[in-house]
Amino acid sequence: MVIQQPSNQIKLTNVSLVRLKKGKKRFEIACYKNKVLEWRSKIETDLDNVLQIHNVFLNVSKGQTAPSAELAKAFGKDTTLDEIILEILQKGEMQVGEKERSAQLERVHNEIISIVASKLVDPRTKRVYTPGMIEKALDMLSSQAHTSTDAKSGTGTPATGETGEGIPTAQQQQQQQKEKHHWTGVNATKSAKSQALEAMKALIAHQPIPVARARMRLRITCSTQVLKQAVKAPKAAPAGKDADGGEGQEHKAPGTVKDKILSFIEQVENQDVMGSEWEVVGFVEPGAFKGLSDFLGGETKGQGRVEVLDMAVVHED
Repeated sequence: MVIQQPSNQIKLTNVSLVRLKKGKKRFEIACYKNKVLEWRSKIETDLDNVLQIHNVFLNVSKGQTAPSAELAKAFGKDTTLDEIILEILQKGEMQVGEKERSAQLERVHNEIISIVASKLVDPRTKRVYTPGMIEKALDMLSSQAHTSTDAKSGTGTPATGETGEGIPTAQQQQQQQKEKHHWTGVNATKSAKSQALEAMKALIAHQPIPVARARMRLRITCSTQVLKQAVKAPKAAPAGKDADGGEGQEHKAPGTVKDKILSFIEQVENQDVMGSEWEVVGFVEPGAFKGLSDFLGGETKGQGRVEVLDMAVVHED
């Protein structure tokens, strides 16, 4: 007796499916494992290396190809097969097996740990932590997030400041930061870079181990004619008055453009005057970079600029 076996059946153990619902039909394409993400991130550019079969299916596991009439109805009569495949590949939902999903999660996890370990330092020694220590610290935050079911209870009424206007205290501000930034674990569907940023914010807010962002090393140049100009203070609130009893009008605050630039710099490495330009190289907290850049752009009117020499300065053993 001859056993009939379908010749067009694809074994799901070796395939990643990408599905897209268009109209009332769901269309599928069969791809090689791990190649879809490489295609979407533009690492892989050869479509033949991504697709197992150059066709569109209604059901890959049953080998049921999509009729031309169905494709034309869903994607348009003038749309070619390649254009349909590219749309499914780009917009479709990827279905992978458990092993592939675990491998992808592990890759994202390792990338997140690597990014965080390269950006955070011990604030006392300015030395980097090992990936293992960063991983343990994030595990602590993840465990706290999953076990704290009543984190917001018992906080009471926010204390008011001396003015009685509900100004949060330093302790309350710290608590607000903790509630705002939390870490629940790795998500395989989000980019490693965005999750690494979330992880860093959570570590800095909760401090399971002493951490701080590694400083940036910048070179700032500015025309010497601008350096001695007084910095204009922002307008005060309409209802308030300044320290001199004025009505909050714009006025010149004590300090020059040079003073303001140096106030952004945590540690000056060197500074010099070369011709008509003043140059300073120093270390800046990452959070201060935008303020410095905006100040130079607005106050110096194009006569000052900032250049990043090192995104994260660390001391390694």
